[in-house]
Amino acid sequence: MTDEQKRVLQQQLWAIADLLRGRMNADEFRDYMLGFIFYKYLSEKMEIYANSILAEDNIIFRDLKETNQSDNEYIEAVEVEAIETLGYFLKPHELFDVVTKRGGKEKGFILDDLIKILNNIENRTLGTDSQDDFDKLFADLDLNA
Repeated sequence: MTDEQKRVLQQQLWAIADLLRGRMNADEFRDYMLGFIFYKYLSEKMEIYANSILAEDNIIFRDLKETNQSDNEYIEAVEVEAIETLGYFLKPHELFDVVTKRGGKEKGFILDDLIKILNNIENRTLGTDSQDDFDKLFADLDLNA
């Protein structure tokens, strides 16, 4: 890539960021983006870990339904292992990709879901060794603003 192509790409990326952030200042936008990127990272790591645990039973974590008793038993078992190993837990319906797809299908805004999910990440660590690591993790991500 030439220096001119890099310069043009950088201008385009800044223009996109300015468009996305709207009236939000750059620091606030950074906090939102980093918060969502980290949530996506935690979600992907959770799903990979859960699928590795469930592989011998040929079960895909995101397909488990909390309304199904036998699925719920798997979810609870994965939660115990995940909190012990990863330090946190996300339920299948809380995975980043699942939430974004649900938002796209329902054509509705998923703000309330996101607030609950981010709070759940922190709340599920209460009383565990990872509590301090997750305390106020998403505090800079004010979704009520």
